[in-house]
Amino acid sequence: METDDSPIAEALEEKPKEATPGRAMRVAAALKAKGGDEFAKPGNIIEIKFVKGESLSLTASRLLALMILTAGGDAWEDRPHRIRKADIRRGHKGNERISDMLQELHRTLFAVDDKSWRGKKATLLFSLISRSKEETDEDGGETGWIEWEFTPDARKLIQASETYAVLNRQAVLGFRSNYALKLYELGALRLHRRQATWRGDMQALRAALGIPPDVYTDFAQLRRKVLEKAKSEIDQLAHFRVEWREIRQGRTVTELEFRFEPKGAPEVLETVDELDRHSAGRQARRTGSVETVTAGQGAIAAPATDAPVTKQLESTFPSSGSIRFGHADLLEVAKKHGGGWDVDLIASGFREHMGNRLEKLRGAKLIAAWKGFCEGWVNRRGRP
Repeated sequence: METDDSPIAEALEEKPKEATPGRAMRVAAALKAKGGDEFAKPGNIIEIKFVKGESLSLTASRLLALMILTAGGDAWEDRPHRIRKADIRRGHKGNERISDMLQELHRTLFAVDDKSWRGKKATLLFSLISRSKEETDEDGGETGWIEWEFTPDARKLIQASETYAVLNRQAVLGFRSNYALKLYELGALRLHRRQATWRGDMQALRAALGIPPDVYTDFAQLRRKVLEKAKSEIDQLAHFRVEWREIRQGRTVTELEFRFEPKGAPEVLETVDELDRHSAGRQARRTGSVETVTAGQGAIAAPATDAPVTKQLESTFPSSGSIRFGHADLLEVAKKHGGGWDVDLIASGFREHMGNRLEKLRGAKLIAAWKGFCEGWVNRRGRP
């Protein structure tokens, strides 16, 4: 059952003797330096629980993700961070939406188990953002910036986090269900553990996804409105699939177990294509229905078109031979995601799996397919 908050409590209990970042921040710094859509969100931040009855809206959750992406490996430091409002907004002239999201981040409280000054059990309440500034006087605020600082308690958690989830910015901004986004983060966090699962009772599920206690009290409704919708979106936009098992006592569902599995190369290619397509028809492609899009719908989008874009080299996969020489990008992916298996053995399996489709793969799609295949290889075979 997902009730162990001890790593988070330990992180908040005392500062490390030397101010050095944990693994999550080191990975975040590396991903930011690399460029692209991937970024690392610390596991300690993903796993903190909302105060009972509270949760972040979808737009506030997206804004928080963009803040973590922007701060990168510096998120743990006691310093301000800045992001352009143009990188947040989509076709929205006013400032109230961003202001509303900032205010929501300020007032939403999280709770972790802690100890009092007497050494007794206690509950620590804190928010993630301590202060923020929003420019409002340039072109009606359209070209301004926002500036913020994380709270000391949030920075302690971020600094101490040794676990992390590698998220995709396009996927984060593409989710339409806040519960899908939270489950996506939980799945990405657990994907490469020996057991890529999450199990908990209904109270733990509500705490993890931020489902208010008085909403979807009937499990059939929760399954339809939360779980099925979340699975549909994750299967379409994430680099992994999700399934769940209902554990019952009699006819009552008492626990749920989620299992997260990397997608195979063809599925990864479909996901990459979907993320590159306009979001307007995404729900229609997912459900086979006709989708009506309202102008100005949603406040957060991918960065403005004038933002600098990092282009990946148009890599190709060698039709034969070793990838150890002359293919540094492919070799790096295999070493990182191949679980210690011989990289050329995985490469041989990839060639056989892709067949004639291999010669058509280029650049980002190739890297995504190769990464997905390496992860799937380890998931099916375990580690050598």
